[in-house]
Amino acid sequence: MKLFGTDGVRGEAGSFLTAELAMRVAMAAGIYFSEHARTKKILLGKDTRKSGYMIENAIVSGLTAVGYDVVQIGPMPTPAIAFLTLNMRCDAGIMISASHNPFEDNGIKFFDAHGNKLSEEIEAQIEAIAHDKARLEEGQVTGKNIGSAKRIDDVIGRYIVQLKNSFSRELTLQGLRIVLDTANGAGYKVGPTVLEELGAEVIVLHDKPNGFNINEGCGAMHTKDLREAVKQYRADIGLALDGDADRLIVVDENGDEVDGDQILGSLGLFLNKNGQLKGGGIVATVMSNQALEDTMNENGLKLFRSNVGDKYVLEVMRENGINFGGEQSGHIILHDYAKTGDGLVSALQILALLLTSGQKASKVLRPFKLYPQKLVNIKVKTKKPLDQIEGLSEELAKIESAHMRHLIRYSGTENKLRILLEGKDAKVMEKSMEHLVSFFEKALNG
Repeated sequence: MKLFGTDGVRGEAGSFLTAELAMRVAMAAGIYFSEHARTKKILLGKDTRKSGYMIENAIVSGLTAVGYDVVQIGPMPTPAIAFLTLNMRCDAGIMISASHNPFEDNGIKFFDAHGNKLSEEIEAQIEAIAHDKARLEEGQVTGKNIGSAKRIDDVIGRYIVQLKNSFSRELTLQGLRIVLDTANGAGYKVGPTVLEELGAEVIVLHDKPNGFNINEGCGAMHTKDLREAVKQYRADIGLALDGDADRLIVVDENGDEVDGDQILGSLGLFLNKNGQLKGGGIVATVMSNQALEDTMNENGLKLFRSNVGDKYVLEVMRENGINFGGEQSGHIILHDYAKTGDGLVSALQILALLLTSGQKASKVLRPFKLYPQKLVNIKVKTKKPLDQIEGLSEELAKIESAHMRHLIRYSGTENKLRILLEGKDAKVMEKSMEHLVSFFEKALNG
């Protein structure tokens, strides 16, 4: 059974992600990291799902069984785990979260001693150990070598200082009215705190997690409440985090959601203007709109494209010496301040752009018009390899002949096929999408 997907180990808690599996994966990770150990400490955080209690205890059991001391910090954003792993000199960091998925799911994400997500090669090594019963038995320790666990409740202050250090000391949020939706997730404490400490008037939505309401009709995945609140309170901007606060969606002062590619474009141009952009360009994924690439080129910058997934964005950033990139979906990496996508670091940079421009969000965050683009997700029974689907190459040839861009891929975390079409003629694209969806429904679910 394959354990690691595009972002750690993820699935329904109690069925796929059982306590036994969590403990086994933790033991395997502990055995792997012990080969490179410096401190014999691993940091452990989680989001607000009820299943986090079960998985947390299982991970603690697994790590202490192979000799690791565990530092538990409770509900904190995923990017905080990346930062604190390095800051507290731990051998690794673990985040228990299924990000934007519903509460029934949960996941385990790993970071190395430098706060970086693990490469596929390292994940494969951990997975191999997890499936090796003899290796797991050999890795267990006895007596004084068994690890310990302790809970620390004051690390939120360290992360808040890190967030504030990403925001220019010459700026203040005084006079800004911000609506913040924390998705009943891991950012429910730190998000409002940092914005208020920097001077903003903050109206907070969905900050009462109960173990079951994470991402439920709120946050980055569901912006209806945020859009309405921005208009109701006449706010300057609306910000929505997802369940583990590594993703950000922005709503302008009119209550309209800003496309993720426009956010990437506006921030890229802002950083370049201030002399803060490194590498002569930005990184986005194959999903990003062609208008973003054209805008970068018009401003003497290059758009580098990666596979879908923030860790792939980061790989391309490192390869090309670039310090800014992200995904259309709201994962934004400002590598000078964060090791991974960080919704709050991104929010502070967007607010800095808003303040220094003197313009409304509706204008400054839309530096170009998007080409018509549509994404459709289809639930599938099985993920049949695309190159084995009869007639698909002919269908794609028709799309390309109509001068449309296409991207078709399976979700790495769900049984879904994602179909993206992009073209300058919206009507032609709509008809092509209807035809393509029908084709895949018959091919994969017929």
